Amino acid sequence: MSEPAIFPADRPAINPWIIAMTVTLATFMEVLDTSIANVALPHIAGSLSVSVHERTWVLTSYLVANAIVLPLTGWLSSIVGRKRFYMTCVILFTASSALCGMATSIEQLVFFRVLQGLAGGGLQPSEQAILMDTFPPAKRGMAMAVYTLAILVAPVLGPTLGGYITENYSWRWIFYINIPVGVLSIVLSGLVLEDPPYLRAQRAKQRGKPIRVDFLGLSLISIGLASLELMLDKGQEHDWFDSPFIVQLAIVATVALVAAIVWELRHPEPIVNLRLFRDRNFAMASVCVFFAFGVLYGSNVLLPQMLQTLMGYSALNAGLVLSPAGFVTMLEMPVIGILLSRGVDARKLIIAGLVTQGIASLWMSGLNLGVSPGMVISPRNIQTLGAGMMFVPINLVAYAFLPKDQTNNASGLFSLVRNEGSSIGVALTNTLLQRRTQFHQARMVEHLDPLNAAASHWMSGVSGAFQARFGDPALSQRRGLQMLYQVVQQQAAAVSYLDMFWLFSVLAFGVVPLVFLMKRAGSEGASVAVH
Repeated sequence: MSEPAIFPADRPAINPWIIAMTVTLATFMEVLDTSIANVALPHIAGSLSVSVHERTWVLTSYLVANAIVLPLTGWLSSIVGRKRFYMTCVILFTASSALCGMATSIEQLVFFRVLQGLAGGGLQPSEQAILMDTFPPAKRGMAMAVYTLAILVAPVLGPTLGGYITENYSWRWIFYINIPVGVLSIVLSGLVLEDPPYLRAQRAKQRGKPIRVDFLGLSLISIGLASLELMLDKGQEHDWFDSPFIVQLAIVATVALVAAIVWELRHPEPIVNLRLFRDRNFAMASVCVFFAFGVLYGSNVLLPQMLQTLMGYSALNAGLVLSPAGFVTMLEMPVIGILLSRGVDARKLIIAGLVTQGIASLWMSGLNLGVSPGMVISPRNIQTLGAGMMFVPINLVAYAFLPKDQTNNASGLFSLVRNEGSSIGVALTNTLLQRRTQFHQARMVEHLDPLNAAASHWMSGVSGAFQARFGDPALSQRRGLQMLYQVVQQQAAAVSYLDMFWLFSVLAFGVVPLVFLMKRAGSEGASVAVH
């Protein structure tokens, strides 16, 4: 279904680019907070005197709250008005950021992170709906390119910025830096944002009528998503289904989400409109973005981890190696926007982006522990180039044939799919990495016996070196075996990282055929949004 023509009365009085930059400020701040706290966890744990396992709740609480509110943003916007809802989210996010910085215990910090996640989850879907109604169809490609900078650049810069602030100042400043940006966003939003006429008409029509709330659907979705996010985030820590806690979470998540799907599909006024997946473009785009962001965020976890644990990089240096990818995205986005504005088929760009991501992941699967920083930077830049090439057009295609009045619902649902793809990608990456390391270590140890000439020669040389230093044959033998075990662990882990990159390439190439099931979405007259 194509979008109705945009009449002059529907267009905002403020320059659309001022609106775009205003709403992108808060989104960049929110996305940055999903990654900036990662490198500060050891400092937070030391400052608040908590264990390694307790400190991870700083991340988990934010992700759980974020996941719960994402699919509900469309409904909440329709109840209170989109501008009012958006500004409320910015105010709450800014205030909770300040409270996070002032927290004196882990309980306080986790509680304030929950508030921060609830507020942050409403920012991104609201922004995409605002941009859709602000720009005419022919200019939306460029507008979405600007917005995409926040989505792709913030996670790349987050660890670097977090590492620098934590090492040179205090972990509290990773939260305090949100305050001036948030205040600026609140002031500008109050000045330039307004609800479009069709939304004001909808609210006027509902005024005076009782608000019907799908409490059962709201409860099922909240419980199901919270349980799923907890299971994904804590699964590896508790050894997955060997833990009763994880099994219970899996059962609750499965029952609640299946019941929610059945209930929402049958409800006349669902809180989350799952019927949107009947649109072929929206459904296929959701599957593609689910896997693409699983690959992207899985790589975001693997690369800095590999650089720090196996190659001796500091957190800051690892971030500096990965940061150039953000600048590649900045240079790329205007080009993608211009291509889409000139009528280039979005499906071709999606295919090119997925293939580029696959090639970059395949390139990474050939790395070794002796590579220079430049040999890591190059495939990472190519991978981010592919993600940027795919991200804007896949949203153009996804929203092209949806009714305009479903934009808010679709944006929240599409955001949820993308975020769950990221969460599941990270969870599976960590799990498979551990399992593959165990597998490779077992295979390598099978060949380390006295009958293996290479192993015996290596042990003789190392033991001889230790004996020349310490003069104790027994101690030298033990030191040699210890060093051999460390080498085996290091090499097993290295091969496991390469296995994961190879898997990422398979996933990226594997979803390419789905693009051929999509209908072409032109830049004129199509209803588009992005997230």
